[in-house]
Amino acid sequence: MRRFFIVRQVLRFLLRTGVFLLLLAMPGQVCADGSYTLGMSAAFTGPSGGLGIELYRGSIAYFNDLNQQGGINGKPVVVETMDDGYQPDPAIENTISLMRQNDISCLFNYVGTPTVTRILPLLKGYPGNRKLLFFPFTGAEPQRQEPYSKYVFNLRASYRQELAELVNRFMKLGLRRMAVFYQADAYGRSGWDGAKRALATFGRDISGEATYRRGTEFDKSMQEQVRIIQRSRPDVVLSIGSYAACAAFVRDARDMGLNVPIANVSFVGSENMLALLQQAGADNGFDYTKNLINTQVVPSYEDLSLPAVREYRALMDTMQPAPPSEADPSYKPLKYSFTGFEGFLNSKVMAVILKRLDESPELGLAGAAESLHDIDLGIKTNVSFSPDNHQGLDRVYFTTVRDGSFVHVVEEQWEAWRK
Repeated sequence: MRRFFIVRQVLRFLLRTGVFLLLLAMPGQVCADGSYTLGMSAAFTGPSGGLGIELYRGSIAYFNDLNQQGGINGKPVVVETMDDGYQPDPAIENTISLMRQNDISCLFNYVGTPTVTRILPLLKGYPGNRKLLFFPFTGAEPQRQEPYSKYVFNLRASYRQELAELVNRFMKLGLRRMAVFYQADAYGRSGWDGAKRALATFGRDISGEATYRRGTEFDKSMQEQVRIIQRSRPDVVLSIGSYAACAAFVRDARDMGLNVPIANVSFVGSENMLALLQQAGADNGFDYTKNLINTQVVPSYEDLSLPAVREYRALMDTMQPAPPSEADPSYKPLKYSFTGFEGFLNSKVMAVILKRLDESPELGLAGAAESLHDIDLGIKTNVSFSPDNHQGLDRVYFTTVRDGSFVHVVEEQWEAWRK
């Protein structure tokens, strides 16, 4: 009797929360209307909304062109968007909603560590109700490790890889005291951990650290964080945050005389951060863009020697993709961006996977992805997946501001930062 009572209580809970309906749902690869539909929960509003908007715009530019050419063997690819504002609870609700839909092929292009890490348990699902997540815009570790790595395919390099490359570069330049400014959540701690691990390989530790709350706007003061960092006498500040808060930190750091290099990881959204700093510079008569080094996980969209860059720019010019309907109407889309180019590459790889699945449905979606080997994207680095490897790219690129935009750091430029 007691066992029956427990089962009954569990069923009541599942029905009350709506999870029972989720368990009964059966996944479908192709919608009833014959399309492949990808579910995307991301920040389209708030101080990080530019990340989700530009990731979506780069992706949809590729898919729109693909659909005009007949889609995947006659089946169009559709991206169904839901705004989570870069907050975990809405991301969970959105994911449950998407997973309830039988005709959602997979989850795609999610944005952010605090959101992705919270929805990972949902991916495990139950037999007949599992969804894979493809190409989240985060370099965190949880989706790269068991038990969730089997349900997630990553295209980008990890934050550990980005921080290791930065620390290695700065150590070679004699810049040994490294402070960390980071977002006080799973994303920031993931970067903090990456920095600490990288420094430990040189027998060093973080010299100082300061945090800020997720969702902090550009107009908020970061003076207290700057004072904390200054007390550690850093040679470099490693910054793990989103563009509004990181731009505010750079602004206040420079105003308070902290002029050491500040290095941001790729998630920051370089163009959005730069726009805020340029506007502040115009208002205050000061150049806030000096000594900035941002890592990227895709090549520069200014490198016209790369076929993928030429294709991306041409499609952005001709398609001029609009932001999703959930986007903040006051947002001004960027012409090109690293985030948009990453979204474009995400879609390009996703199309190859869907085509493989369409031609060999017996593989299943995971099998179709894992069968990809040495796919040429046009960026001089091929993409491969396997059952034991769900990360397609590992390369990290360095950029700095020159002539009003982020461009690749050429080798001789590093010497300018030597201590």
